[in-house]
Amino acid sequence: MKTRKIIASIILILNFTIAAHGADLNLRFMTGPVGGNWNILGEVLAKAWSSARIANVRTNIGGGVSNILNIHAKRCDIAFSVLSLFRAAIKGDGDFEGRSVDNAMLLTNLYTQCTYFVMRRDFAERNNIKSLEDIIANKIPVKFATLKPGTSTEFIVKAIFDKGFNIDYKTELRKWGGSVEYVSYESGAELLSDRHINCFAFSIGRSSNALQNILSKLDVIILNISPDTLSKLADAYGTVTVSLGNNINTVGDYTCLVVRKDLDQNLIYSLCKAIWQNRDEILKAVPDMQEFMDRPSIRWISELN
Repeated sequence: MKTRKIIASIILILNFTIAAHGADLNLRFMTGPVGGNWNILGEVLAKAWSSARIANVRTNIGGGVSNILNIHAKRCDIAFSVLSLFRAAIKGDGDFEGRSVDNAMLLTNLYTQCTYFVMRRDFAERNNIKSLEDIIANKIPVKFATLKPGTSTEFIVKAIFDKGFNIDYKTELRKWGGSVEYVSYESGAELLSDRHINCFAFSIGRSSNALQNILSKLDVIILNISPDTLSKLADAYGTVTVSLGNNINTVGDYTCLVVRKDLDQNLIYSLCKAIWQNRDEILKAVPDMQEFMDRPSIRWISELN
């Protein structure tokens, strides 16, 4: 207990020093596409950090791949990504092949997110589709959409087809008579609604508004992904299997915060502490963050307030 009190006193002194200079410190925070959890959570975190006078935090829209590259190049200081992408970046694999990434540090995992292949029910029933494997096996001409290259969604979608089936989805889906488009969360839902596309794939948290809006307004199904495909992706990038119920499994990953390796460690501590101090506002905006708040490590920070 005495040791904790000493640590608490040191941290309080450090926090006072950072707060005194916070108004002069500018931090660049890369978030995610409009309509997604990263964009929403990013604005809440930026407000919390700026209000606590840790720094003046400016957000910019980004994507899981580009965010890590921008961290490395010092074009931003903090960014969202996913754990699979961070691992690929360190290994120089996938979208990071031939690129050196050595100034990016994993700060923390935040919450589990899933990749959903959402298909119009009428199209699925007409073509007897229940799983992603059904599309591949029968070479069904699907009008397909996902988020743009550079996002964590497109990285995972590309990896599923590449590692799971050894195909380039852009080439093969078009070869089978289908189409591929790159859209936002909102426009993807609109294209499903007006039948311009049959299937929309995207990665997001389990309680996201973007997913709930689609499920509540459209007659759709979520495609299952086989254990074999999920296992191949896990071997390549460390992803996990998430059960969505009704015998539907999909790719699970972890939204994470990535920071520049050369950021001041006391600053990083203050950023984490402010997340706990603003937990009510954060959970109201993004309920998936409960997973982060329940961790013993973040709760221990609260004892030092």
